Amino acid sequence: MAMEVACLDLEGVLVPEVWIGVAERTGLAELRLTTRDISDYDELMRHRLRVLDQHGLTLGDIQAVIAQMAPLPGAVEFADWLKRHFQFIVLSDTFYDFAAGLMAALGQPVLFCHDLVTGDGGRIFDYRLRLANQKQAAVAAFQGLNFAVFAAGDSYNDTAMLGQADLGVLFRPPAKVAAEFPRLPVAEDYAALAEFFRAASSRAIPAL
Repeated sequence: MAMEVACLDLEGVLVPEVWIGVAERTGLAELRLTTRDISDYDELMRHRLRVLDQHGLTLGDIQAVIAQMAPLPGAVEFADWLKRHFQFIVLSDTFYDFAAGLMAALGQPVLFCHDLVTGDGGRIFDYRLRLANQKQAAVAAFQGLNFAVFAAGDSYNDTAMLGQADLGVLFRPPAKVAAEFPRLPVAEDYAALAEFFRAASSRAIPAL
């Protein structure tokens, strides 16, 4: 019997979208775009880097916004439930430079994400992927180790991961993402997502 891993995206699933928070704090509407809007991650990040450079925003400015953020309502309880019943790993296209406080609030699950390249004064001038298509690659690697993988995400950059997983669920996705990937089931709250995971499990797991 395969052991089971739960792999979740971070922003939009467990915590608010960081870049939307930055946009609201700074008044820069150009930073509201996320992977829910643009499927090409490099295109999205190049856009963000240009906006940061144009307005002189630094890593410290973004970290100050993130410090005021908290997990989504119910996310901490859901993360605790996952940790009790699965191996729980967060697969995200965020950056270690952003995520420390939010991961602490979630009880420090394992996080696989990327790095920013910064210079003097905290200027962000590039980003460095840990691995191309890292979410899908991580799921495939876990499967190669004889884990069954149950995954959830909300955006275009999650769909390859969800398609690779033994169970992939869209969590509160935009209507256009759900319409483009009709084979992926949709959960609109944590209780529904937990039920998908419970149904797919080979073990008797209590409800959330």
